[in-house]
Amino acid sequence: MSRRHRAEKREILPDPKFNDLVLSKFMNNLMQDGKKSVAERIVYDALEIVEKKASNDLLDEAAVETEGEEGKSSAGSAGGMKHKGLRVFHKALKKTAPYLEVRSRRVGGATYQVPVEVKPYRASALAMRWLIGAARKRSENTMTERLAHEILDAANDRGSAVKKREDTHKMAEANKAFAHFRW
Repeated sequence: MSRRHRAEKREILPDPKFNDLVLSKFMNNLMQDGKKSVAERIVYDALEIVEKKASNDLLDEAAVETEGEEGKSSAGSAGGMKHKGLRVFHKALKKTAPYLEVRSRRVGGATYQVPVEVKPYRASALAMRWLIGAARKRSENTMTERLAHEILDAANDRGSAVKKREDTHKMAEANKAFAHFRW
């Protein structure tokens, strides 16, 4: 880690099918051993399963929530947020993203867990990481099925990824007394 300056953020290209930057970042997180085409196939197939299995009320909620975000989440494509599976995916990411976390802070020889607010970039990165980790631990046969069911569970406020967010928030609430050590 360089002490001179922060590493600049790399610019990534939106995914080829929906022209969505967030989905492209998700695919990059899912990718293993540089096999991007495998990651793309898994994500696209999972979104198709999500679209088939998602209930209409879930899709209506997702449509209302993502209307205002259409401009910033997709790079201006015509097919961007019209795809139902993509709307549910964005809803699942939003419900998985934490807004508080604890950071270790050393003060006078003691280490305190200090609750801090999570920046939006980190919140989305954590949400993606938790969704992928929870999907990998599921017991379905293929990664496509695991990912699809984890996305559906997260959109419905269930599943391991949402539980991880709730545990993070509980930890931050429990350590609220140390908030004055925030930096």
